[in-house]
Amino acid sequence: MWRQRTLASQILLGVLAILVVTMSIGVALVVRNSRNTFDRQYEQRALAVASAVAQMPQIRAELQDGDPTHLIRGLAADIARATGASYVVVADRDGVRYSHPNPALIGLRLEEGVVVLDGRDHVGIDEGSLGRSANGKAPVQAADGRVVGEVSVGILESEVGARLRHEILVIALYLGLALGIGVVASWLLSRLIKRATFGLELSEITSLLQEREAMLHGIREGVIGLDARGRINVINNEACRLLKVSAAAAGHHVDDVVPPGRLRDLLTGVAVGVDQVALTDDFLLVVNRMPVVLGGRDAGSVVTLRDRTELEALIRELNAVTGLTNALRAQEHEFTNRLHVMSGLLELGAHDEATSYLAEISSGSIAAGEELRSRIAPPVVAALVLAKVAIAAEQDIDFVVTDDSHLDATDDEAQTVLTVLGNLVDNAVEALAGEPAPRRLTVQLSDDNGLHIAVTDTGPGISAEAVDEIFRDGYTTKGPRAELRRGLGLALVHRLVHRAGGTISVTTGPGARFAVWLPRLAGARPEPVESRSAGVTP
Repeated sequence: MWRQRTLASQILLGVLAILVVTMSIGVALVVRNSRNTFDRQYEQRALAVASAVAQMPQIRAELQDGDPTHLIRGLAADIARATGASYVVVADRDGVRYSHPNPALIGLRLEEGVVVLDGRDHVGIDEGSLGRSANGKAPVQAADGRVVGEVSVGILESEVGARLRHEILVIALYLGLALGIGVVASWLLSRLIKRATFGLELSEITSLLQEREAMLHGIREGVIGLDARGRINVINNEACRLLKVSAAAAGHHVDDVVPPGRLRDLLTGVAVGVDQVALTDDFLLVVNRMPVVLGGRDAGSVVTLRDRTELEALIRELNAVTGLTNALRAQEHEFTNRLHVMSGLLELGAHDEATSYLAEISSGSIAAGEELRSRIAPPVVAALVLAKVAIAAEQDIDFVVTDDSHLDATDDEAQTVLTVLGNLVDNAVEALAGEPAPRRLTVQLSDDNGLHIAVTDTGPGISAEAVDEIFRDGYTTKGPRAELRRGLGLALVHRLVHRAGGTISVTTGPGARFAVWLPRLAGARPEPVESRSAGVTP
């Protein structure tokens, strides 16, 4: 039944219950303390009256003589009326009463006996014949100090209760005011909470939380929820993996978790756009940031991260194969033309000319390939250069490997060389596309004191303003090309070079020159180029 109530009513009833319980306890404590306080006050008041009566010479003299004139009775009654005491009882040392509000008790002994024979004052709550009262008793002493009687003064509980009821009335008014304020405050609080939870009830909030947790950690995309101030509210397991942070990143600002760079700019909204690319040390991420507005208020943003590392590598590899295929197709036409020439010469019976022509076209391409393989190792790097030569030739670009080029890298080093050289050559080929002839691309390789790779082209070059931007992931001056994402080639090169501990420099135009130096891997002892090339069929 309680769970079926609305959140506002639960808060209201809960606060009211707390107020009622705490106020009831408070009232009980206040009443108890007030009663004790009033008892002490009236005991001292009764004692003051009793002490004053005990000091009266008439009382002392009459007690010593046995009150033959019955003066004590009249004095006690007058004093009680004057001081507001409920009773003034005077008794001798034997406990015989000489005054009492009830005349029938005069001359009778006290039930409790005389307690002031020790010569000291006594106070307390007395359950006497007139009822419960705050009582004060003082000894009546003769001139020689001997106790000859006592004066007992009491103020009945009815008088104490009247004052206590007055105090309780004041307290009740205060508590009623506090209770009213508490009701209004709890109502306002429930409305504020209702607004903060967008009108959702507790069961709905619980259901949403369970669904959110199941969804966040059950998908393969990284999801980050940010508040309006850029703090991470939600981060799922995939986002932790891609960003290399722990789940403890929740509650921290993005600037404290993600290092400066394009990825942080995309997360914080400094860089905007759909399907933006960010490159980390291990992943190529596609980032989308969507603002969240709830109830007309900025509630922050949701960022999704998709890992495109393997897919992007496959796309680039496929693009390279496609380029090589196109180059081979162009060469196919060239070889077909040569075969037609050979066929014509043979049909004409010009056998000597056909033999000479065949030797000429064979020696040129075979010699070029053999010469390149003799200076560049491992063979995969030489094969890459030969493929790029074919692609460049298909676009009428003069691809030159300098005569002093020599490279002898290990298989482990070759992977980095392939990525760096391939991307630099591809960028140079694209830069030369559409440029007027002559279009020239020059590659220089060296393994002296590390691995040196230099790629130079006669294209439009790079402006001085863009030198600091070209290695940033996502930066490009080219239009989109099919599924291949732009702005990643040089960023990949820059990342690989710096992770390897190398350097990369750029010379601005006209024309562009990229020079890369890579340190040799520890313990790298490559085989001689000649031995690696042995057995390679031209």
